[in-house]
Amino acid sequence: MKRIWPFLVPGVILTGAGLVWTLQGFNVLPGSVMSGSSLWATVGPIVLVVGLALIGIAIARRRRGAQ
Repeated sequence: MKRIWPFLVPGVILTGAGLVWTLQGFNVLPGSVMSGSSLWATVGPIVLVVGLALIGIAIARRRRGAQ
């Protein structure tokens, strides 16, 4: 079975960070210097998509390794 941890762990971390940054950028999570900033409303979704892509790669590697 192929190792999925090098993709899964950073994927989960990046997905969580991207979600928080997106919500702060759109001022849904107030209380930070990032709140209401268009920079974080742009960077957040990009990081979120990269994290989801890494999770997708990990799932694909696991499925290929199980066959």
